[in-house]
Amino acid sequence: MASPYWVKTLLKKSFPSRFFLARLTHFPVLGSLIEKALFENDDIIYLAKDSVVEINHDLAGREDMVMPSQVLEHFIIRSNYRFIMNTCICRESEDCKDYPINLGCIFLGEAALDINPKFGRLASVEETLEHARKCREAGLVHLIGRNKLDTIWLNVRPKEKLLTVCHCCPCCCLWKVIPTITDKISDRVAPMPGLTVAVTDKCVGCGACINDICFVNAIRLVDGKAEISGDCRGCGRCVEICPSEAIRVNFHGGASVEGAINRIHGLVDFT
Repeated sequence: MASPYWVKTLLKKSFPSRFFLARLTHFPVLGSLIEKALFENDDIIYLAKDSVVEINHDLAGREDMVMPSQVLEHFIIRSNYRFIMNTCICRESEDCKDYPINLGCIFLGEAALDINPKFGRLASVEETLEHARKCREAGLVHLIGRNKLDTIWLNVRPKEKLLTVCHCCPCCCLWKVIPTITDKISDRVAPMPGLTVAVTDKCVGCGACINDICFVNAIRLVDGKAEISGDCRGCGRCVEICPSEAIRVNFHGGASVEGAINRIHGLVDFT
């Protein structure tokens, strides 16, 4: 039985308490209970923004150039069931002023059939691809993977047949709790396989990349230069914002996309 619509109101009221919940995960017994109840077997991947991927000169003009968004498109096209949420609960809860509230999550897989229709609608491949495109154009970052929390609040089963696709802003994203929550849970949210972000010698230490840019506070100034920690999830927002073009995404093209697709295929039966 799908969750009633009032669950959304409950989530909105409790959303500001997410950092408190994240801190509780550091208490040994309580943390284990929270991890098992809400995050067990989660595996979620940040997809780097297409706009930050540098195309090698020898590949320029090729129509078959792979981009991170193709990971999401792969699953949208191949899924038999697609559900688009009417709103982003994270942004609605935070009354976001910078990013569209009406661009909600996408859920793929058979379990999506049981989602309360008051939350959104079942959609065609074309409608879902268009929704994803609008999210990218609005500056949002895709996350894709298995997320137990969604199966719980949506009350859908089986959990192995729900693939979650979030479109996140840096100000309201649920996963801003990553620096606060335990490593055991935060490690389940990862960058694309084989993708790295690095600061080059062009950095002038202006600080543009550290002010509400990174989802997980993985970048800071050290001795007048930007430094990226191992907490980086590879979204690439710092690359976009840098006025000196001093931050680079090292993207292994087809290998990185294939690695992400294969990893997600092993998590969820999305058909």
